[in-house]
Amino acid sequence: MKLKFITLSLVFLSFQLGIAQLNLASWNIQHLGKSKSKNNIAYMAEVLRDFDVIAIQEVVAGDGGAQAVAQLADELNRKGSKWDYKISLPTQSSPYSSERYAYLWKTSKVKLQGKAFLDQNYVNEIEREPYVIRFLVENEQITLFNFHAVPTKKQPEGEVKHFKNYPSLYPNETLVFMGDFNLVDHHTVFNPLKKMGYALAFKGEKTSLKMKCDTQKEGDCLSKVYDHFIFPQNKIKILDQGIVRFYKDFDDIKLARKISDHLPIWIQLETN
Repeated sequence: MKLKFITLSLVFLSFQLGIAQLNLASWNIQHLGKSKSKNNIAYMAEVLRDFDVIAIQEVVAGDGGAQAVAQLADELNRKGSKWDYKISLPTQSSPYSSERYAYLWKTSKVKLQGKAFLDQNYVNEIEREPYVIRFLVENEQITLFNFHAVPTKKQPEGEVKHFKNYPSLYPNETLVFMGDFNLVDHHTVFNPLKKMGYALAFKGEKTSLKMKCDTQKEGDCLSKVYDHFIFPQNKIKILDQGIVRFYKDFDDIKLARKISDHLPIWIQLETN
């Protein structure tokens, strides 16, 4: 396998004096666990090294998942910055669909506030309850919700409809929702949050990989518009955003899919 390690197009800005800025990434890393080789994890670290905070979905709940996250953190620590991480308990869903979430962050960029936890408000309605963490960014606190919805055939909108209640459940906090929602950005289930002043960072941005690239469309390899950031416009400004097209580093889409069937998404945010 020939790896052509990517260079991110954005030269990321760090914290500027008096302004709380954060480079935040989210990635559904398919079956992150024993199935990932040492080389796979080293590659992931190369892809993710320039971000400040990373939210990961689909960490294997059983043996190997937590160890893979620890290996990823170890690889990131070899890149010149000090990283820390937290891994959730398995979600309270069926054994077949249960998984873990993870956060990794540069300790020089953010400070952990309290304990990360799986939200219990809708544990009976949401199969894989969100993983919540609070960080201090400069002097501003931000609360992140890491989420992986049920597949489309199981109607993820039935889970996402409860998100409109989180701002009142976590009053006076700056909430950012992220992850794999298995829903397009224009789905009506997002309308209540939009009416409350929240916005989705991406519009029509495909973030999952096809099984085969479409040679009739100049090698189009992307499939669904499923991964999102949702943020309060009155508290957060998006300075830049994008997806990491890591599959271009591989000669065959099948090799890329050994890393994941989703692309990392990222935003550079500034608190108002």
